[in-house]
Amino acid sequence: MGDVTISPLVLIGVGSSVACSGLFYHLYREKKRELVKLKEIPVFNPDEQLVKILKQSAQKRLHYVAVEGVVQADGEPLASKYVPKCFGVIQTLAEEEHWKYWNSLTRTWSSRKNNKRETNNSVPFSLVSPGAYMTDVRVKVKSPMEASGGFLERVHHKVRHTKGSLVNLLLQGLASETPVSLEESEEMLRVGSMLTGFGEVVLEGETVMRLQAPLDGRMYALVPSDYRSFMDRHESTASMWKMLTVASAATAATLLAGIFSNMFGGQDRRSK
Repeated sequence: MGDVTISPLVLIGVGSSVACSGLFYHLYREKKRELVKLKEIPVFNPDEQLVKILKQSAQKRLHYVAVEGVVQADGEPLASKYVPKCFGVIQTLAEEEHWKYWNSLTRTWSSRKNNKRETNNSVPFSLVSPGAYMTDVRVKVKSPMEASGGFLERVHHKVRHTKGSLVNLLLQGLASETPVSLEESEEMLRVGSMLTGFGEVVLEGETVMRLQAPLDGRMYALVPSDYRSFMDRHESTASMWKMLTVASAATAATLLAGIFSNMFGGQDRRSK
Protein backbone atom coordinates (compact mmCIF):
# COMPACT_ATOMS: atom_id res chain seq x y z
CA MET A 1 0.00 0.00 0.00
CA GLY A 2 2.91 2.30 0.75
CA ASP A 3 4.21 1.95 -2.83
CA VAL A 4 1.06 3.42 -4.36
CA THR A 5 1.55 7.07 -5.31
CA ILE A 6 -1.37 9.47 -5.37
CA SER A 7 -1.21 12.43 -7.70
CA PRO A 8 -1.25 15.82 -5.89
CA LEU A 9 -3.75 17.00 -8.50
CA VAL A 10 -6.15 14.24 -7.45
CA LEU A 11 -5.83 15.26 -3.79
CA ILE A 12 -6.42 18.89 -4.74
CA GLY A 13 -9.47 17.80 -6.72
CA VAL A 14 -10.86 15.89 -3.73
CA GLY A 15 -10.27 18.80 -1.36
CA SER A 16 -11.75 21.34 -3.76
CA SER A 17 -14.81 19.20 -4.41
CA VAL A 18 -15.44 18.70 -0.69
CA ALA A 19 -14.98 22.43 0.00
CA CYS A 20 -17.30 23.40 -2.87
CA SER A 21 -19.88 20.89 -1.72
CA GLY A 22 -19.87 22.42 1.76
CA LEU A 23 -20.14 25.96 0.39
CA PHE A 24 -22.95 25.10 -2.00
CA TYR A 25 -24.86 23.27 0.74
CA HIS A 26 -24.54 26.32 3.01
CA LEU A 27 -25.90 28.57 0.23
CA TYR A 28 -28.72 26.10 -0.40
CA ARG A 29 -29.72 26.09 3.28
CA GLU A 30 -29.61 29.89 3.41
CA LYS A 31 -31.82 30.17 0.34
CA LYS A 32 -34.30 27.63 1.73
CA ARG A 33 -34.54 29.60 4.98
CA GLU A 34 -35.14 32.75 2.94
CA LEU A 35 -37.87 30.98 0.97
CA VAL A 36 -39.60 29.89 4.18
CA LYS A 37 -39.68 33.50 5.39
CA LEU A 38 -40.91 34.78 2.02
CA LYS A 39 -43.76 32.27 1.95
CA GLU A 40 -44.93 33.55 5.35
CA ILE A 41 -45.55 37.04 3.91
CA PRO A 42 -49.23 37.66 2.99
CA VAL A 43 -49.75 38.62 -0.67
CA PHE A 44 -52.48 41.00 -1.84
CA ASN A 45 -53.72 42.82 -4.90
CA PRO A 46 -54.65 46.51 -4.61
CA ASP A 47 -58.39 45.86 -4.58
CA GLU A 48 -61.53 46.11 -2.46
CA GLN A 49 -60.56 42.98 -0.54
CA LEU A 50 -57.39 44.64 0.73
CA VAL A 51 -59.37 47.78 1.66
CA LYS A 52 -61.79 45.62 3.66
CA ILE A 53 -58.97 43.82 5.49
CA LEU A 54 -57.30 47.14 6.37
CA LYS A 55 -60.54 48.61 7.74
CA GLN A 56 -60.87 45.60 10.05
CA SER A 57 -57.21 45.59 11.17
CA ALA A 58 -55.72 47.35 14.18
CA GLN A 59 -54.69 50.95 13.39
CA LYS A 60 -55.87 50.31 9.81
CA ARG A 61 -52.48 48.98 8.77
CA LEU A 62 -50.72 45.71 7.87
CA HIS A 63 -47.16 45.73 9.17
CA TYR A 64 -45.49 43.62 6.47
CA VAL A 65 -47.13 42.34 3.29
CA ALA A 66 -46.51 41.98 -0.44
CA VAL A 67 -48.68 43.98 -2.84
CA GLU A 68 -48.74 42.97 -6.52
CA GLY A 69 -50.03 45.49 -9.05
CA VAL A 70 -49.60 47.50 -12.22
CA VAL A 71 -47.73 50.83 -12.17
CA GLN A 72 -49.96 53.83 -12.83
CA ALA A 73 -48.92 57.50 -12.64
CA ASP A 74 -51.04 59.58 -10.25
CA GLY A 75 -50.70 62.53 -12.64
CA GLU A 76 -48.77 63.25 -15.82
CA PRO A 77 -46.11 60.55 -16.44
CA LEU A 78 -42.51 61.18 -17.50
CA ALA A 79 -41.64 60.87 -21.18
CA SER A 80 -38.44 59.08 -22.20
CA LYS A 81 -35.73 61.36 -23.56
CA TYR A 82 -34.67 58.82 -26.19
CA VAL A 83 -37.50 56.32 -26.78
CA PRO A 84 -40.71 57.53 -28.48
CA LYS A 85 -44.02 56.75 -26.76
CA CYS A 86 -42.23 55.40 -23.68
CA PHE A 87 -43.59 56.76 -20.40
CA GLY A 88 -42.65 56.11 -16.80
CA VAL A 89 -42.86 57.32 -13.23
CA ILE A 90 -39.16 57.16 -12.33
CA GLN A 91 -36.37 58.13 -14.72
CA THR A 92 -32.58 58.08 -14.40
CA LEU A 93 -30.48 59.73 -17.12
CA ALA A 94 -26.72 59.21 -17.08
CA GLU A 95 -23.84 60.43 -19.23
CA GLU A 96 -20.19 59.47 -18.78
CA GLU A 97 -17.12 60.44 -20.80
CA HIS A 98 -14.54 57.85 -21.88
CA TRP A 99 -11.00 59.23 -22.14
CA LYS A 100 -7.68 57.74 -23.16
CA TYR A 101 -4.41 58.93 -21.62
CA TRP A 102 -0.74 58.24 -22.23
CA ASN A 103 0.96 56.22 -19.50
CA SER A 104 4.60 57.27 -19.58
CA LEU A 105 5.67 54.31 -17.39
CA THR A 106 4.25 51.58 -19.61
CA ARG A 107 4.44 53.76 -22.74
CA THR A 108 0.91 52.70 -23.73
CA TRP A 109 -2.49 54.34 -24.02
CA SER A 110 -4.88 53.50 -21.15
CA SER A 111 -8.56 54.30 -20.72
CA ARG A 112 -10.63 55.77 -17.92
CA LYS A 113 -14.10 57.16 -17.31
CA ASN A 114 -14.63 60.76 -16.31
CA ASN A 115 -17.26 63.44 -15.63
CA LYS A 116 -20.23 61.22 -14.91
CA ARG A 117 -23.49 63.18 -14.84
CA GLU A 118 -26.71 61.67 -13.53
CA THR A 119 -30.23 63.10 -13.34
CA ASN A 120 -33.09 61.51 -11.43
CA ASN A 121 -36.74 62.40 -12.05
CA SER A 122 -39.90 60.96 -10.54
CA VAL A 123 -43.62 61.56 -10.25
CA PRO A 124 -46.07 60.12 -7.69
CA PHE A 125 -47.47 56.74 -8.69
CA SER A 126 -49.67 53.93 -7.44
CA LEU A 127 -50.24 50.22 -7.92
CA VAL A 128 -53.61 49.12 -9.29
CA SER A 129 -55.05 45.70 -10.02
CA PRO A 130 -54.29 44.35 -13.51
CA GLY A 131 -57.01 45.45 -15.91
CA ALA A 132 -58.51 47.93 -13.42
CA TYR A 133 -57.18 51.22 -14.84
CA MET A 134 -60.42 53.19 -14.24
CA THR A 135 -60.75 52.43 -10.53
CA ASP A 136 -60.37 54.60 -7.44
CA VAL A 137 -58.86 51.68 -5.49
CA ARG A 138 -55.09 51.98 -5.50
CA VAL A 139 -51.97 51.68 -3.36
CA LYS A 140 -49.80 54.78 -3.44
CA VAL A 141 -46.06 54.01 -3.28
CA LYS A 142 -44.25 56.27 -0.83
CA SER A 143 -40.54 57.13 -1.25
CA PRO A 144 -39.81 54.51 -3.93
CA MET A 145 -36.17 55.59 -4.29
CA GLU A 146 -35.57 54.40 -0.72
CA ALA A 147 -36.63 50.88 -1.68
CA SER A 148 -34.29 48.13 -2.84
CA GLY A 149 -34.97 45.66 -5.63
CA GLY A 150 -33.39 46.99 -8.82
CA PHE A 151 -36.78 47.87 -10.27
CA LEU A 152 -35.58 50.28 -13.00
CA GLU A 153 -35.45 49.01 -16.58
CA ARG A 154 -32.80 50.16 -19.03
CA VAL A 155 -34.66 51.57 -22.03
CA HIS A 156 -31.70 53.21 -23.79
CA HIS A 157 -27.94 52.72 -23.96
CA LYS A 158 -25.56 54.11 -26.56
CA VAL A 159 -21.88 54.98 -26.87
CA ARG A 160 -21.27 58.00 -29.10
CA HIS A 161 -17.73 58.27 -30.41
CA THR A 162 -16.15 61.70 -30.28
CA LYS A 163 -15.70 63.42 -33.63
CA GLY A 164 -13.74 66.55 -34.41
CA SER A 165 -11.90 68.51 -37.04
CA LEU A 166 -8.51 67.44 -38.34
CA VAL A 167 -6.83 70.29 -36.42
CA ASN A 168 -8.49 69.24 -33.14
CA LEU A 169 -7.50 65.63 -33.70
CA LEU A 170 -3.88 66.65 -34.29
CA LEU A 171 -3.89 68.79 -31.14
CA GLN A 172 -5.43 65.96 -29.12
CA GLY A 173 -2.80 63.58 -30.46
CA LEU A 174 -0.10 65.82 -29.01
CA ALA A 175 -1.84 65.96 -25.61
CA SER A 176 -1.37 63.41 -22.84
CA GLU A 177 -5.10 62.65 -22.70
CA THR A 178 -8.05 62.98 -25.04
CA PRO A 179 -11.80 62.20 -25.03
CA VAL A 180 -12.80 59.10 -26.98
CA SER A 181 -16.56 58.64 -26.54
CA LEU A 182 -19.64 59.59 -24.56
CA GLU A 183 -21.74 56.84 -22.99
CA GLU A 184 -25.40 57.67 -22.41
CA SER A 185 -28.10 55.58 -20.77
CA GLU A 186 -31.66 55.89 -19.54
CA GLU A 187 -33.46 53.74 -16.99
CA MET A 188 -37.16 53.95 -16.17
CA LEU A 189 -39.93 52.40 -14.15
CA ARG A 190 -42.46 52.28 -16.95
CA VAL A 191 -46.17 52.91 -16.72
CA GLY A 192 -48.08 49.64 -17.11
CA SER A 193 -45.28 47.42 -15.83
CA MET A 194 -45.91 44.81 -13.16
CA LEU A 195 -44.44 45.57 -9.73
CA THR A 196 -44.51 43.76 -6.39
CA GLY A 197 -43.90 45.87 -3.30
CA PHE A 198 -42.82 44.52 0.10
CA GLY A 199 -43.51 46.79 3.05
CA GLU A 200 -46.14 48.24 5.35
CA VAL A 201 -49.59 49.11 3.97
CA VAL A 202 -51.71 51.82 5.58
CA LEU A 203 -55.29 52.82 4.78
CA GLU A 204 -55.22 56.48 3.73
CA GLY A 205 -58.83 57.02 2.64
CA GLU A 206 -61.95 55.14 1.66
CA THR A 207 -60.30 53.48 -1.35
CA VAL A 208 -56.72 54.76 -1.20
CA MET A 209 -53.90 52.89 0.56
CA ARG A 210 -50.21 53.63 1.02
CA LEU A 211 -47.19 51.32 0.75
CA GLN A 212 -44.23 52.52 2.81
CA ALA A 213 -41.06 51.39 4.54
CA PRO A 214 -41.86 49.14 7.55
CA LEU A 215 -41.50 50.79 10.96
CA ASP A 216 -39.91 47.61 12.39
CA GLY A 217 -36.86 47.91 10.13
CA ARG A 218 -37.66 45.06 7.77
CA MET A 219 -36.69 45.39 4.11
CA TYR A 220 -38.63 47.81 1.95
CA ALA A 221 -38.41 46.45 -1.60
CA LEU A 222 -39.94 46.93 -5.03
CA VAL A 223 -39.54 43.95 -7.37
CA PRO A 224 -40.08 44.39 -11.15
CA SER A 225 -42.28 41.34 -11.68
CA ASP A 226 -45.36 39.60 -10.36
CA TYR A 227 -45.10 37.70 -7.08
CA ARG A 228 -45.15 34.23 -8.68
CA SER A 229 -42.23 35.04 -11.00
CA PHE A 230 -40.33 36.48 -8.04
CA MET A 231 -40.80 33.27 -6.06
CA ASP A 232 -39.95 31.09 -9.07
CA ARG A 233 -36.56 32.82 -9.35
CA HIS A 234 -35.82 32.09 -5.69
CA GLU A 235 -36.92 28.47 -6.13
CA SER A 236 -34.66 28.15 -9.18
CA THR A 237 -31.71 29.54 -7.23
CA ALA A 238 -32.30 27.05 -4.41
CA SER A 239 -32.49 24.19 -6.93
CA MET A 240 -29.25 25.36 -8.54
CA TRP A 241 -27.36 25.33 -5.21
CA LYS A 242 -28.82 21.88 -4.46
CA MET A 243 -27.67 20.47 -7.81
CA LEU A 244 -24.19 21.96 -7.40
CA THR A 245 -23.98 20.43 -3.91
CA VAL A 246 -24.84 16.98 -5.25
CA ALA A 247 -22.48 17.33 -8.23
CA SER A 248 -19.55 18.43 -6.04
CA ALA A 249 -20.18 15.63 -3.54
CA ALA A 250 -20.41 13.08 -6.36
CA THR A 251 -17.13 14.33 -7.84
CA ALA A 252 -15.39 14.00 -4.47
CA ALA A 253 -16.82 10.51 -3.97
CA THR A 254 -15.69 9.43 -7.45
CA LEU A 255 -12.15 10.69 -6.88
CA LEU A 256 -11.97 9.02 -3.47
CA ALA A 257 -13.23 5.76 -4.95
CA GLY A 258 -10.48 5.96 -7.57
CA ILE A 259 -7.83 6.52 -4.87
CA PHE A 260 -9.00 3.56 -2.78
CA SER A 261 -9.28 1.38 -5.90
CA ASN A 262 -5.67 2.13 -6.82
CA MET A 263 -4.46 1.59 -3.27
CA PHE A 264 -6.18 -1.72 -2.63
CA GLY A 265 -5.91 -2.90 -6.23
CA GLY A 266 -2.15 -2.41 -6.13
CA GLN A 267 -1.96 -4.26 -2.81
CA ASP A 268 -3.86 -7.24 -4.28
CA ARG A 269 -1.58 -7.37 -7.30
CA ARG A 270 1.53 -7.41 -5.10
CA SER A 271 0.12 -10.16 -2.89
CA LYS A 272 -0.34 -12.37 -5.98
